[in-house]
Amino acid sequence: MWQVLSSAWALLLGMGMLMVGNGLQGTLLGVRGDIEGFSTLEMSFVMSAYFVGFLGGSRLAPEMIRRVGHVRVFAALASFISAVMILYPAITSPWAWVLGRVVIGFCFSGVYVTAESWLNNASDNANRGKALSLYMIVQMIGIVSAQGLFLVADPAGYETFVIASVVVSVSFAPILLSISPTPAFDTTKPMTLKNLMKASPLGCVGMFLLGGVFSAQFGMSAVYAASAGLTLTQISIFVATFYVGALLLQYPLGWFSDRMDRRVLILFGAASGGGAALFAMLMGGNFLFLLVAAFVIGGMTNPLYSLLIAHTNDYLDYDDMPAASGGLVFINGLGAVAGPVITGWLMGDGVFGAPGFFLFMAVLLLALGIYATYRMTQRAAIPTEETGTISPMSPTASPVAVEFAQEYAIETEIEEQEAASEAAAEAR
Repeated sequence: MWQVLSSAWALLLGMGMLMVGNGLQGTLLGVRGDIEGFSTLEMSFVMSAYFVGFLGGSRLAPEMIRRVGHVRVFAALASFISAVMILYPAITSPWAWVLGRVVIGFCFSGVYVTAESWLNNASDNANRGKALSLYMIVQMIGIVSAQGLFLVADPAGYETFVIASVVVSVSFAPILLSISPTPAFDTTKPMTLKNLMKASPLGCVGMFLLGGVFSAQFGMSAVYAASAGLTLTQISIFVATFYVGALLLQYPLGWFSDRMDRRVLILFGAASGGGAALFAMLMGGNFLFLLVAAFVIGGMTNPLYSLLIAHTNDYLDYDDMPAASGGLVFINGLGAVAGPVITGWLMGDGVFGAPGFFLFMAVLLLALGIYATYRMTQRAAIPTEETGTISPMSPTASPVAVEFAQEYAIETEIEEQEAASEAAAEAR
């Protein structure tokens, strides 16, 4: 662990600050939009725009890096992020915010691709697992910390937007001043979606549904909280609780996933999250109940992301695992683009109102649980001793980090098989 920190502390510090800035602007816009009188549907388009940009950035950023290099891409994208964050309070139009969010999503995606490729280069086979774990922890801590900064100033003013811009700008300093060498950039050509769907229908369908759930959680939780009449402090705690649950439950569920049929665990996670969402929809007037539901939903949706990737890998050859990561992230991104728009429509005054936020997540999670049950009737379970190792990963990561995680899973599985073979040989 200390070796990882000594070699990659600058990258991890920078990524943590990036997540603070990104998490802060998402919550801030949700509350500021309510103050400005934007409709829930208008805010849903604003929040969805981030995922449109993120999806585009994940496809185009690798080519940008190959053409001009990591440092130039970093500098260019950083300037755009800071500029857009400052412009939000200056141009209070929902459609200007939509454009800004597309730019922000594209830039953050490119920044993640760049930083994660640097992190991959800074680790080796011996410490890659610890680097992945630290990276995920840093991401979650960054988003949770952002909710505390949200209370520093009045969201009706411009000070909090300046804070978000400054945090993002400063986050690039430890990364760009790091002594770690600039890595050679290369990614695996993605597997076709047709072949990916054939290999793991549950993985593909689950990633699409989970994309909608996570984008609603990440993009619309503050919008819901403002619509439900929560105070600023309550909004901050409510949004943070999703990520606290994700941080605390990721590893216990990951431990179980290596010791049982992953489809059963996927069913359990989806059913638990869906049940919690239904509970919140019915009991949303009680703030404590909202926090319990947010903890369970966040604690289930983030581990489900890693579970679905690991489940897909169980049906792939080693050579295909990194290639499949890009396709899975793309499918997840398609679901994420649609999530806030549908959630915003459901939250409209003429439909379900604020409880539509939880209804949307409940429907998708329960649908995932039902589909997992169906898939268990179509194919026999793989023995647990033949399944690969799960790598904790967050839906906020780019395809580079997911591919990075798959390489670690492959290396770990090969090492375990070699150790088992040596033990069997010694026993003979």
